Amino acid sequence: MKRLTLLAFLSGLFLASLLIAYSGASEVMQAVADTGWAALVVVLARALAIVVDGIAWRFLFPRAERPRAWLCVFVRWVREAVNQLLPVAQVGGDFVGARLLTFWRVNGALAGASVIVDIAIQAATQFAFAAFGIAILFMLNGDSPLVHYAAGGMLVAALALAGFFFVQRQEGSRIIGALLQRVAGGREWLGIGAVERLYERMGAIYANPRGVAAAAAVHMAVWFFGAIEVWVVLHAMGYPVSFAEAVVIESLGQAVRGAAFAVPGGIGVQEGGFIALCALFGVPPGPALALSLVKRVPDLVLGLPGLLAWQSLEGRRIFGGRTRPDDAIGATGGR
Repeated sequence: MKRLTLLAFLSGLFLASLLIAYSGASEVMQAVADTGWAALVVVLARALAIVVDGIAWRFLFPRAERPRAWLCVFVRWVREAVNQLLPVAQVGGDFVGARLLTFWRVNGALAGASVIVDIAIQAATQFAFAAFGIAILFMLNGDSPLVHYAAGGMLVAALALAGFFFVQRQEGSRIIGALLQRVAGGREWLGIGAVERLYERMGAIYANPRGVAAAAAVHMAVWFFGAIEVWVVLHAMGYPVSFAEAVVIESLGQAVRGAAFAVPGGIGVQEGGFIALCALFGVPPGPALALSLVKRVPDLVLGLPGLLAWQSLEGRRIFGGRTRPDDAIGATGGR
């Protein structure tokens, strides 16, 4: 698996290098330099999105067991850092996040269930965001081959999303339990028990429609907020696209990157997607690549400290340090 991930990363890096060389490295670097202050806006916008996503995740917890807001935001930050910077197929950070919650006495089954439901809500709202993007593209450019290709991709995504939600149903627990039985050796009952507790917790989360709806509404708003990054950067480079056009670029660009989840960081895939999408609105390949590179700046600026924070916690755990579990859960009457 690690070899396949490494191969995917190297292939993506090779594709990104080819795209930059084809577009002209000097032109791309000049376009990046032209963004100036816009790069700072992108970093700040991404930081705000992480904070809001952390609050959305918190809505999923039962009030009596709801972690404090700062903990959900902090762990969300680490989740993003791991997903963006490490070769973990864009989901490994979520498992890290569930583990970190247990450091503050959050029940393990609840931590895992909350992460799974949070991922599901993100996937569903991203699907809706991409659908909005396709609808806007149709209104702006009319019927076109790209609209047809995007619609076909949405059909595949809908099937995958339906499968993901099916696995979260009780019927799916039998599938997961059977898989664990094959790999758990003589401790099958441990694996099955863990799966049953996980599904009980997921069922309890979904049984709170207000919490799920609140999380979905916030995640949906964050997807649209992300289009500000595209709008600001392209304006700074001298390509004043409308906000509707920015939504098309952001929504379908995120969809393309999500489809290539096996490629760490979506490297190469994101760049190619932005070139194709920006071309629809008169943005040349060089500035389109520059847009993709600037959108990667927060991955480093925010991600590297996030990785260091995670390793610091793990180190304290291994070498006998203590977290402060008394600060984890409380003030349950708040958001």
